[in-house]
Amino acid sequence: MNRIFFPVSPLAAPTSRRLFGIAFLALSLGAAGAALGHGDVTPQEVDTKGLPDLGEAPLMENPFRPGNEHAEYHDLAVEVGERGYGGNCAVCHGIQAMSGGLTPDLRQLEEWDDEFYLERVVKGTERGMPSFRENLDQTAIWAIKSYIESVTP
Repeated sequence: MNRIFFPVSPLAAPTSRRLFGIAFLALSLGAAGAALGHGDVTPQEVDTKGLPDLGEAPLMENPFRPGNEHAEYHDLAVEVGERGYGGNCAVCHGIQAMSGGLTPDLRQLEEWDDEFYLERVVKGTERGMPSFRENLDQTAIWAIKSYIESVTP
């Protein structure tokens, strides 16, 4: 019985290195597409109509949280915050604040993290989060925090 051997091209058999490269490329393109699908990366204004103007003096606690000064606006703040989150935060932090691992999972913020949240939103970070000082007023910032708290398990 004679066997016929065919020369095998190095391109014919996928190597684990090549498969890893293809998988990495596919995941990278998929992640980029998913991030862009969350919204525009340009900061968006937030319409806070119906919510009280919180002024410019920084508040260190979410005034819309039940039990706080403007608790009667909580439900409206969540609605306004959802729109604000979608236009400004979802592109990096994910839909409904579910990060996916590349950026902080905002659902992990606790009530006592209000000052931390405010500082990060206003000043940004050195590792990629922009400052929203010029784009969001304090009413919008706390409305977004109210939305984040509403989706926190």
